[in-house]
Amino acid sequence: MVAPAAAVHGHRMTTTPTAPAAVRGRERLVLAVLLTASFTLAVDFSILNVALPVIGAEVGFALSGLQWIATSFALCAAGFTLLFGRVADIAGRRRVFLAGVALLGVSSLAGGLAADPVVLVAARVAQGLATAAVTPAALALLTTSFPDGPRRERALGLNGALMAAGFTTGAILGGLLTDLLTWRWAFFVNVAVAVGVLAVAPLVLAESRPARRPRLDVPGAVTVTAGLLAVVFGLTSAGEHAWADWRAWGGLLAGAVLLAAFLLIESRVAAPLVPVRILRRRTVAWGNLAGVLAFATETSLVFVLTIYLQEVFGLSPLAAGLSFAVLGLGTVLGGVLGPRLIARLGDPARAVALGLTVQAAATLLLMLLGASRDGLPLLLIATFVGGVANLVAIVGFMVTATSGLPDGEQGLAAGLATMSQQIGITLGIPVMSAVLGAAAGDAATLRTAIAVNAALCLITAVAVWLTLVRPGRARAVVSDRVG
Repeated sequence: MVAPAAAVHGHRMTTTPTAPAAVRGRERLVLAVLLTASFTLAVDFSILNVALPVIGAEVGFALSGLQWIATSFALCAAGFTLLFGRVADIAGRRRVFLAGVALLGVSSLAGGLAADPVVLVAARVAQGLATAAVTPAALALLTTSFPDGPRRERALGLNGALMAAGFTTGAILGGLLTDLLTWRWAFFVNVAVAVGVLAVAPLVLAESRPARRPRLDVPGAVTVTAGLLAVVFGLTSAGEHAWADWRAWGGLLAGAVLLAAFLLIESRVAAPLVPVRILRRRTVAWGNLAGVLAFATETSLVFVLTIYLQEVFGLSPLAAGLSFAVLGLGTVLGGVLGPRLIARLGDPARAVALGLTVQAAATLLLMLLGASRDGLPLLLIATFVGGVANLVAIVGFMVTATSGLPDGEQGLAAGLATMSQQIGITLGIPVMSAVLGAAAGDAATLRTAIAVNAALCLITAVAVWLTLVRPGRARAVVSDRVG
């Protein structure tokens, strides 16, 4: 029996009896270029984490300042994503993509050669800005290069797999480069990738922009960017210090005020950065919320298990990083299976709900871990299954949040989806840090954090089912009766 493939028409989902189509010749080149850039940027989120103590000693960072190597990157990557997604709609997605890749190459070269903290942090800021420019532009180029349907779902599946696997790969690659060569190669690898992408991309990527260029909503751009920066800063401060710290609640409060002002502006300006009608779409609003939590739960679980492997099992940082290779394989498999599962289920929202439910079950299995290394096989099996399920949910989120929109709004939809990804990656670790508190090395406290993680997965799955799957089923029943 041939599995039905999902096709989106406005708000309605219909099914056609086709299997996921193969990606064609030129499309393979487009996919290779876009996925190479996206994977490299995903790796950058975690590639320096293992090497932070070594970098601090060599470059001259105080211990309290090491966090800014990661925080400066995350702030810019999350805070400027929505703005650059809209700029890509205006200036051209290929143009913004190429400019971002060039900035990535230059900033990575500067970071690899940095001899003092100021230059290194400046390089990480520029890398974050490059990520904010390239990621939504690449996603918009991908969604406009592949027609809505099975081929786009397959492309989004591969993109989701590599983006999620990049976070885990970064931890492994960072440990290997630091041990075998030097942490500076974590930057220099990006230079080689940027040169290769810039050599090939102009030959295979066609320019993509709406027929009528939208105007840039400057007040909206300023408030949403400042609001997102404040929220990410507040969350990061909560993880580094405590939720009661003034930097944490001050950042979150300022972010809430700025984002409320942004929504007010968007409801009144003639050419809003984010049209309110898009945010009113259930697929966009709930799809992106699911995306935030899908990324947050998986990246925060990696953080918790990294502590478990080192503090409870007594593994070295490199051995702990290598243990997540199984999780990486699971995410790649999930990215391949995701589009097929969407085709079989006929609705990407069902894939989100199913993926998060299985992820919750796999995470709950980790509650059985004790203090002995005998639990390592269980950890590897559970993280593999959870990785597969998480990527199924991520692929479903990407398809849900970007389908049924005209090409002129794909940059915006891609910016929203990418922002959800960046916020999720940035949000997860501070939340888990707050749960762990001072007893980070205690096995019982770590199991509590694992339980919280599983609960978030299950709550999100239920929310997606109630807001997207059940209403979709009701509409389909009504449509069938009318027909």
